Amino acid sequence: MAAAQGLFPGYFAVVMATGATSIASGLLGYRIAALALLAANGLAYGVLCLLTVIRVLRFPRQVLADLIDHARGPGFFTLVAGTCILGAQCQILLDQPFVAAVFWWLGVVLWALVMYLFFLSVTTHRDKPSLDAGLNGAWLLAAVSTQSVAILTALVPWSGPEDLRLFFALCMFMVGCMLYLSIITLIFYRLSFLPLNAAALSPPYWINMGAVAITTLAGSILIVRGEQGSLLADFLPFLRGFTLFFWAVASWWIPLLAGLTLWRHLIQRHRFHYEPQVWSMVFPIAMYTTGTLRLIDALDTPFLMVIPQITLWVAWAGWLLASVGLGRHVLRGLRASAPPAG
Repeated sequence: MAAAQGLFPGYFAVVMATGATSIASGLLGYRIAALALLAANGLAYGVLCLLTVIRVLRFPRQVLADLIDHARGPGFFTLVAGTCILGAQCQILLDQPFVAAVFWWLGVVLWALVMYLFFLSVTTHRDKPSLDAGLNGAWLLAAVSTQSVAILTALVPWSGPEDLRLFFALCMFMVGCMLYLSIITLIFYRLSFLPLNAAALSPPYWINMGAVAITTLAGSILIVRGEQGSLLADFLPFLRGFTLFFWAVASWWIPLLAGLTLWRHLIQRHRFHYEPQVWSMVFPIAMYTTGTLRLIDALDTPFLMVIPQITLWVAWAGWLLASVGLGRHVLRGLRASAPPAG
């Protein structure tokens, strides 16, 4: 019960990171690793859903307090993104459109609930924090969750008209682009012109890159679908340019974020320790790998293949380190809650 009560709203980043790493592994031919990660992801998703349901039913006031909090509220978007990414895993790795469609329906409903409840609450909240206290990279999870819906929409076949499905996917892609461009402007201002200490430079700032990486993936999938002849064919020039733009932005972020991370831990001596937000560093690298792989297919740029072949190893290393940290964290929690012997 204590685990449910204190559950961090953004813990579904575990599912996001594991799913992105699994898909990247599968696309590069490491099917056994991809399926093992899929199995681990299903388990993690089930456990987190159970804890979330318990928390909503038993501790609704704490859930509401988190939802209207500028710093913690964006974490709820990981529930949406994790759901859709797990659905994409089922479709890409297992070719299970029915299972993926179930995740799609769940993801769309969760997207609508979290998106509008969060933005309505923070907009109408009387006591709002300052920009440096209330804004961090986690706000970009709004864009990530929207693009995850766009991806799963484009991947899963419906029984209805295909043009309607692809039109919805295109609209979600554009909404996700709008959210990224709006929020990243404020984040860039916050990083460049407001004081920033090592403690404030938390792992969610890596979502600055992860959000454009998943946008690259969404755009690349839409390009491929458009080339097959559909409603998207008329939008191909726009999609090609915009998708390459976002991939270039994601690539630009990587050295800067790596440098800031080194500054935080080596120069400022901020102790590195496991926290749920660590998964926000794993997800962007894995999603950048997947997005680049799909971009290669969409734009016919095989010379870029060297990039995902390298970044996949980084994603694996990050996932293993984060998993070890999670395992130790869970064991400590179990020991602390165990009754004293004798």
